[in-house]
Order: sequence, then structure tokens, then C-alpha cells
Amino acid sequence: LGMRTGLFFGSFNPIHNGHLAIANYFVDFTEVNELWFVVSPQNPLKDKEILAPDFHRLEMVKKAISIDEHRISVCDIEMSMPIPSYTIDTLKALEKKYPERSFYLILGSDSLETITKWKDYQELLNNYKILVYPREGSNIDELAKRYPVKVIKAPLFEYSSTLIREKMSKGEDVSKMIPHSVLKYILKNGLYRTK
Repeated sequence: LGMRTGLFFGSFNPIHNGHLAIANYFVDFTEVNELWFVVSPQNPLKDKEILAPDFHRLEMVKKAISIDEHRISVCDIEMSMPIPSYTIDTLKALEKKYPERSFYLILGSDSLETITKWKDYQELLNNYKILVYPREGSNIDELAKRYPVKVIKAPLFEYSSTLIREKMSKGEDVSKMIPHSVLKYILKNGLYRTK
């Protein structure tokens, strides 16, 4: 049955301990054998000001994954695809490139709430395995009744990349929220500072 690869999409701006906890939970407790952080390029609809350059976000994910963790890696396929990148196109490109793997889409329940706005969302729901983890403020059980997804009770994390960027711009301590290697990288490259 080849590798079962979970795809965890996001801007990872920056990646934080919550993302890593979820990734570890998925490779430890679900049917996926490995997980790829798929770092999304700049979305033209989002404010460019707040998004660290693609290269830096990829680098931070690489730094966040511990050296001895072979089941988790970073995937930069979207960086070379047309923008905006649509999940369905990325999935098809990955299937073409890695025919021996089966891919699972890993989504937060907040993303699932907007899935009807996604390109070819019916095809996504019908043709791909979707694993959903809980996010604050959305009713995961309601969503699971509505869509053919599998609910994974991964740990809820209390903070977001947005909160971390806000704290950093105020010079507040975020060392409990992000890996030390990532914090060092952010400081070295002067990311998320207020102008």
C-alpha cells in the first residue's frame, strides 16, 4: 500500500509548537506514516506586509523539524506552481510526481468551514481522504456530519501565528510558543519586527 502521506498545508508564518504538536500527533496516532508541511506561497488575496518571504517560511519549517524525525518533512511544491495555488492542483501535481504514495489532506476544522469556497471542492471531498483536527471556535462534530471526513481528536492549541507575530512586534517573549531554532532564525533575519 505504499506510503500514506499526510499533507499539512499552511503559511507557517511562523511555524509554532502547535503545528508541530499536531504533526507529531498525526504520525503517532493516525493512519498516516509520514507528514509533509506544505508551505503555501504568498496568497494574492492576503496582505503581503504580514507574510514573511516564502524562502524564510520554508527555512523556518526546516529548522523546526528535529534532525532525528524522519517521518516529518517540508514540501515546497507550491512554490513552483502558478499563484494562487489551489489545493486540488497541488494534490494532482503530487500524485503525478509520487504515484506510489497515497495522500491525505490534513485540515483544521476552521478551514473545513470554508471548503465550499475552494476550487473543485466537491472533487476534493469525493476523491481524497480528509483528516480534520479541531480548532477553537468551530464545531467539528457538526462539520463531520456534513462532509465525508474523518475527525482526529488532535490536541487543541491555544495560540496562532498571528498572535506570535503580534507579540514579537511588541518585543514580548514567545520562546514557549515556537522552537528555539525558529526563534533564533527570526531574530537573526529581523522578521516580524515593527517598522
